[in-house]
Amino acid sequence: MTDPFAGWSVPPVGITGSPLDRADHLRRDPASMIALRARPDARWLVMDELKPVLTTGEHPDILWAYRSDVPHDAVTVFLGLAGEKDGGAPRFAAAASGADLVSDFGGQIIDARAATVQLGDGRAEIIAQARSLLDWHARHKFCAVCGGQTVLNKAGYSRTCQACNAEHFPRTDPVVIMLAIKGDHALVGRQPGFPKRFFSALAGFVEPGESLEEAVARELYEESGIRVNRVRYLASQPWPFPSSLMIAAFAEAVNMDINIDADELEEARWVTRDEVRAALAGTGDWLAPPPMAIAHTLLKAWVE
Repeated sequence: MTDPFAGWSVPPVGITGSPLDRADHLRRDPASMIALRARPDARWLVMDELKPVLTTGEHPDILWAYRSDVPHDAVTVFLGLAGEKDGGAPRFAAAASGADLVSDFGGQIIDARAATVQLGDGRAEIIAQARSLLDWHARHKFCAVCGGQTVLNKAGYSRTCQACNAEHFPRTDPVVIMLAIKGDHALVGRQPGFPKRFFSALAGFVEPGESLEEAVARELYEESGIRVNRVRYLASQPWPFPSSLMIAAFAEAVNMDINIDADELEEARWVTRDEVRAALAGTGDWLAPPPMAIAHTLLKAWVE
């Protein structure tokens, strides 16, 4: 058998590379969680209305709070254990006001999307993990089976109904984002709400009972009228707005005549490699997605 990874490389993907060990085995043990919370090196990422508290200055960082800075009744989830250089210290996230951290430690409360751009490395994935989990808990206080009240379980990775004992788990919605290719051209599009001159790869949610390849083909045809043959997976990215998994792929286009769905797209166009290079460099006549977006990774992988 040939090596399936031979010649395979993927450019860096934003909002990935968390330095934390998620330590799933500890979530199921309440005694372990109590012990981890009590450790003097335990720290909390405070999310104020789903906005993280960061340090200020030229190079902002997560402002890790002490247990005493977090209200005892705040919804708290276990993020994982820090790396060896931090002694495997426990890391949590809590939904709480960040006002005291701002006034006492000079922190700043910042939009989560902006925070992922500013941090730009594995810390962005920590923000994504915290935001997705805490947003899910805020939306799922009641059971989808019987309507009873649910309570947090497994250190934040499930909720259990107090009435019928049904267990509910955090939701992640799969989204395909694809670059259709025909010769030296790739298809980009813009939605009505996009910033002026901004174009990106096409994307859409995977439907029930559908493979990723089928979703790629369906979405491309529905939005642009482009039929495809082969589909090749590239990479994936968590997208915590609110909680999606972006699955990036290339698609081999059969035709080039565009017929857009005006409800989905304002415009779609075929672009060359040189045009994509210029857009990625910020010198083109259209704007490409920023480096934190996996659409940027798709475009960069194609031109390289």
